[in-house]
Amino acid sequence: MSAPAASSSAPRPAADPRPVALLLPGQGSQYPGMATGLYETEPVFADAVDEVLEAMGAEGERIREDWLAGDDEPGEGERRVPRPRLPMDHVLRSQPLLFTVDFAFGRLVESWGIRPAALLGHSIGEMAAATLAGVFTVQDAARVVLDRVVRLAQAPPGGLLAVAAAPGRLEPYLASGDDPSSGLVVGAVNAPQQTVLAGPEHALRAVDERLRADGLAARRVPALSPFHSPAIAPYAKGAEQLLATVERRAPRVPVYSCYTAAPLTAARCADSAFWAAQPVDTVRFWPALDALLTAGAYVLVEAGPGRALSSVARRHPAVRRGHSRVVALSPKGAGAPECERACLKAALDELREEGHTVP
Repeated sequence: MSAPAASSSAPRPAADPRPVALLLPGQGSQYPGMATGLYETEPVFADAVDEVLEAMGAEGERIREDWLAGDDEPGEGERRVPRPRLPMDHVLRSQPLLFTVDFAFGRLVESWGIRPAALLGHSIGEMAAATLAGVFTVQDAARVVLDRVVRLAQAPPGGLLAVAAAPGRLEPYLASGDDPSSGLVVGAVNAPQQTVLAGPEHALRAVDERLRADGLAARRVPALSPFHSPAIAPYAKGAEQLLATVERRAPRVPVYSCYTAAPLTAARCADSAFWAAQPVDTVRFWPALDALLTAGAYVLVEAGPGRALSSVARRHPAVRRGHSRVVALSPKGAGAPECERACLKAALDELREEGHTVP
């Protein structure tokens, strides 16, 4: 995989760099081996990963082992590497690792001397954003995330289906009647013409076939659980009990919530029900991104695995007309560790071009 292409807008003079806003990805951005090359070569990144996983105790160590385990059979003469206990897309691996890797990328950016002016997380990425902003301590956030995924792991099979259409166009395919948990709902609005449907497995398959028959492009998002739908609601219950024991503070830096499409307030941060409902509630990423870019011009740095949020952000009018720009820290998907390091180097070059002083 090649290093990233140049960012999507003209650079500013060195004396006038635009502030950095971090975009922290969520479910669907994970892939086997994500950021493991940086774990081996970037001490700040590795320390942040270790801090989170150690706070998760014995399960954190199992998560680390699966993350670092080989995903392919060894070739002739190669050393056999332990296979993962659970696949990357399982809720017990994808969610805690996305939180961990997002948080570690955020810490890495801070170590360059950059203080993000705003943060916007997608789904579980909002927990990483809130932790970087000081709403949660690392230890408390790790406990909350682990408690969440243990509960959600009990849910029946389900998932997410990305469709190239506006939410209104998809109403005929959504759940109706007295039991919305039996069908699909809008789980996320990522862009005006990019909607994610969510729900149980049987409904996903049926609707996927209908969409394709009707000429609508759809693809499965890597997920094994019915995130952001009523189907997962019974399994998210009880999360408030732990959250009620966890101290939360007002964010040190604006955190644009993908659930409210507005900056988190101190009152919202203190609301245990708000955090407990996040795995069930609809993600409104595009409205949140629009609110952020309406507030000012930014260098949007995708601080996490993949480039899903970068791809969406590049479609925003503020980026297309050069008001803001986009920089990705990771390759699009799995690749050699050298590719991860090359992408990081290219991102640093883009930040220098913008006028930021970085290593």
